[in-house]
Amino acid sequence: MDLLSGFLAFREAPSLAKAVQNLMEKDPSLMPQVLLVDGNGVLHHRGFGVACHLGILTDLPCAGVAKNLLQVDGLENNEEHKSQIRRLRCGGDSFSLTGSTGSVLGTALKSCDKSSKPIYVSVGHKISLEAAVRLVHSCCRYRVPEPIRQPRDRGQARTRESLRGRARTPGEPSGPGKHTRRAFGAWHAHRESLGTGARHAHRESLWGRASTPGEPRGRAHTYRESLGAGRRD
Repeated sequence: MDLLSGFLAFREAPSLAKAVQNLMEKDPSLMPQVLLVDGNGVLHHRGFGVACHLGILTDLPCAGVAKNLLQVDGLENNEEHKSQIRRLRCGGDSFSLTGSTGSVLGTALKSCDKSSKPIYVSVGHKISLEAAVRLVHSCCRYRVPEPIRQPRDRGQARTRESLRGRARTPGEPSGPGKHTRRAFGAWHAHRESLGTGARHAHRESLWGRASTPGEPRGRAHTYRESLGAGRRD
């Protein structure tokens, strides 16, 4: 499903709820008491973001934690908003996000001393905004709270690993990606060591040059002929 602004929950919430259900079935003792979601709760175009969806589906307290301000109900990332951010000095400092309707939709939180950008905390389900902010801040070593940061980083690492070759267990030899790069490097070095004339002759042997009657033709040329005229077109 393509991601449309404001509809993250329709793509993400079912799989997240399924993961919670799988954990319940596998080991109920590991069930979390509260969920933190990389997304928004009531800080949303329709006041019902992915954190609200997941909370309803799992019946667990849930808070949304977003890295960027969702500009709804008159909230804007304008100079006034940036000025409020600059006034946040220490980790734990925050300011409320009040929409043009007067509703408090969330809190901008400086999650750690070294972070220059706030995160945006909002209510999802069965938790107050004050409790959500305290909980999120207590989980922050860096800008993003650990229950969100660690799974994200591990998932990205596995994705990078799968692009280089299949995931490896500790001690297992490296996947084909590294060997492929080494082989290509060796081939490129060998190619560069040849003169221009030698490279041209090698290319002719592969693709087939015009030959005299009875002279053997290059392998690729012979292969193309075997495909037939229709396939060549």
